[in-house]
Amino acid sequence: MFDDVVTSPDLKPRAGVKKKFFNSKEVVPYIFVLPFIISFLVFFLYPMISTVIMSFQEIAGPEDVKFIGLDNYKNLFNEHFFNALSVTTRYTFWTILVLIPLPIALAVFLNSKSVIGSNFFRSALFIPALTSVIVAGLFFRLAFGEQETTLVNAILGKLGISPVVWLQGKHTAMFVMVVLCTWRWLGVNIIYFLSGLQGIPAELYESASIDGANALQKFKNITLPGLKPVIIYVLTISVYGGYSMFAESFALWGGPRSPGEIGMTLVNYIYQQGFNQNDLGFGSAVGITLLLIVMIVNLVQLKFMGFFRKEGY
Repeated sequence: MFDDVVTSPDLKPRAGVKKKFFNSKEVVPYIFVLPFIISFLVFFLYPMISTVIMSFQEIAGPEDVKFIGLDNYKNLFNEHFFNALSVTTRYTFWTILVLIPLPIALAVFLNSKSVIGSNFFRSALFIPALTSVIVAGLFFRLAFGEQETTLVNAILGKLGISPVVWLQGKHTAMFVMVVLCTWRWLGVNIIYFLSGLQGIPAELYESASIDGANALQKFKNITLPGLKPVIIYVLTISVYGGYSMFAESFALWGGPRSPGEIGMTLVNYIYQQGFNQNDLGFGSAVGITLLLIVMIVNLVQLKFMGFFRKEGY
């Protein structure tokens, strides 16, 4: 009886149809991308749509939700939001100013055949990216403490410089945040630019040498144009990373608040309003505004860099 079931003529065509269906060229690609589609719908599209809807609501509790139109967006015009926007924009500007030229220079240096131990330096510079941001933030919080015995102030004392209250001043606090960001992401950007340098044909440098070009001329006319796609990519993710900064500031000041809001970023402001003040509707409005700001800034820089032109790269 078992053999009859296995060799049943009714089952063979069905199994063949099912096998043919899952092996067809039209179906297989969708099977492979299905995990991404599901994760995109569940973890990105649905939360984004929910956030947009919540930004037009006043949410006092799970059962107390009221539609209030554009009131949350009108409430954005306050000094706390504009201060958070200013802090975030200045932080993004300074991190971009440091984390593009400096990694390019170090990548060119490490890519040179005359450098001894370049693999060691690549690994050493990449290690900070593997460090927990909370651990790194706590270390920098202690290192840049206000006491004379803290690491940085002790070094300054040896040089005859008075101790600095780093995390209490507007400019010094920004300096600490930028230094922390540079320490964490310098090695990552170096890896990006090193990969870009590997794609530049060595024949171009040899031809330039034959024509009498010096190192600066080679860098300007060969290296920089060859790295343009990588520069655009690093600039794009740096804009996103700068405007989405949260954990570094949170760790430095032990919470979303900082003295005089000198470390209040937009994401910190979202956290404070959405969770500390239990105003998820207003927090959602800030989040949507942040999304629009990042999109506009990135579109402008991509347009400026010639990304949308046919000659692009």
